[in-house]
Amino acid sequence: MPALSPTMTSGNIGTWQKKAGDSIAPGDVLVEIETDKAQMDFEFQEDGVLAKILKDSGEKDVAVGNPIAVMVEEGEDVSAFESFTLEDAGGEKEAPKDAPKEEAAQSSEPPESGSKTSPSTLGKEESKPEPAPEPKESESSGGRLQTSLDREPNASPLAKALALERGVPIKGVKGTGPNGRITKQDIEKYQPPAGAAPAASAASTAPSYEDIPASSMRKTIANRLVQSMNQNPHYFVSATLSVSKLLKLRQALNTSADGKYKLSLNDFLIKACAVACTKIPAVNSSWREKDGQVVIRQHNTVDVSVAVATPIGLMTPIVKGVEALGLQGISTQVKDLGKRARDGKLKPEEYQGGTFTISNMGMNAAVERFTAVINPPQAGILAVGTVRKVAVPAETEEGTSVEWDDQIVVTGSFDHKVVDGAVGGEWIREFKKVVENPLEMLL
Repeated sequence: MPALSPTMTSGNIGTWQKKAGDSIAPGDVLVEIETDKAQMDFEFQEDGVLAKILKDSGEKDVAVGNPIAVMVEEGEDVSAFESFTLEDAGGEKEAPKDAPKEEAAQSSEPPESGSKTSPSTLGKEESKPEPAPEPKESESSGGRLQTSLDREPNASPLAKALALERGVPIKGVKGTGPNGRITKQDIEKYQPPAGAAPAASAASTAPSYEDIPASSMRKTIANRLVQSMNQNPHYFVSATLSVSKLLKLRQALNTSADGKYKLSLNDFLIKACAVACTKIPAVNSSWREKDGQVVIRQHNTVDVSVAVATPIGLMTPIVKGVEALGLQGISTQVKDLGKRARDGKLKPEEYQGGTFTISNMGMNAAVERFTAVINPPQAGILAVGTVRKVAVPAETEEGTSVEWDDQIVVTGSFDHKVVDGAVGGEWIREFKKVVENPLEMLL
């Protein structure tokens, strides 16, 4: 199992694109692998022949480094590997888990300190044979001895869990599985006797639910969000922005594009983020620990991570060097990265990194505003709500009248370790300025 991302410790086997006996050239897709980040194609980088598949499609949590297939050189006898097994390849190891702290496994006393708790003393005491316990006669109930099979119903674990959930007396169920084993179907088909109607009624009121196994990517998202909330002191700054001028500019540019491009509101906001980060570079920074020292790394380019909802979870593909890109270039990259993110075809370098993140839920008309969790090691993320029509007073020659203004509410989340509160406020002010005067993006 190859390590396809720096944080990957195990992966799930998807569809094999080659079968035993097929030749493979550099760049050929060998198998689809679900990593802790995404579903990816594993491209083989050498010439050879696939002799044996050791891990079939659908295998879960295969540890990095475990054998999944056997490759041989061209011309070698593939039939010799028909009976080759995983054990013949050295077996498999479990995915690494959180190890206990090293100091907890080491003694704080020198071996020859004379203490009874020192390692040498413990070793000596443990080597002494303990006296055998005195035999005692056990008490007998006088009944017939029962085997464990007599005491425990012959039922599958799933059947036991379902019986417990529905309140079914499992000892009263007749199994239809091998050797009379009670299966899930037996529990589902169970009909209580006539006198047990109250119990059945009580069982029907039990809560109903479905346990859905968490994917590798969902576990990674959960771990990173918990890490971010625990280690990054978040604070939030909100502002209401008028986007009426920006929407008119967008409409004019799309009308004159002759189908070459179609700009979205988000394309403008991504560019505005880059302008604000260029003017307030403290926000375009990250908290780093390097060679035992803590540094704040201030980035010279603005690489904006764009939050994209995919069927397997949230992905943040990166539009790099936004400060040097035009709106058309941003739009093209966002569309391409978004499509490949939803298809699970992003490369690790396309979603790992970034210096600032934008998360836009404006397509949901019910979301007026929200706050987002910082994507570490970045120091800031912008949450964008939906566009709303708001009545605002306007002074005219006839007096005060009411005009309709298109507005959005944005909320910046900042890491207080890196960005002080006043600096976060300055960033929001610069962002608001460029959004409400969109021609500044062309400067």
